[in-house]
Amino acid sequence: MSDDTISWDDFERVKLCVGTITNVEDFPEAHKPAYKVTVDFGPRVGELKTSARVADLYAKEDLQGRQIVGVVNFPAKQIGPVRSEFLLTGFYQEDDHVVIAVPERDVPNGARLV
Repeated sequence: MSDDTISWDDFERVKLCVGTITNVEDFPEAHKPAYKVTVDFGPRVGELKTSARVADLYAKEDLQGRQIVGVVNFPAKQIGPVRSEFLLTGFYQEDDHVVIAVPERDVPNGARLV
């Protein structure tokens, strides 16, 4: 095993869940283009908020109602005036823009990635 190999138990500890974006607001205090995002992760997790550095690729209206994948069991983190309660996942492009990770089809909010 290499040092960066993880066990199945390690992977299962990361709660990667699907949620639907319910609100997107400007985040002018952010150092890089970002939004304040609220996501409904279903009845077990509820609504969580975060800041997301995706304003350079996505308009607010394009994000509203979209399903995303988030890590919902990180500890909350204060990012300026925003209390980040989950990590919105995505992929960095070469230009440092973030492309959001999304499910290929609609699934129930709160469904876990397996």
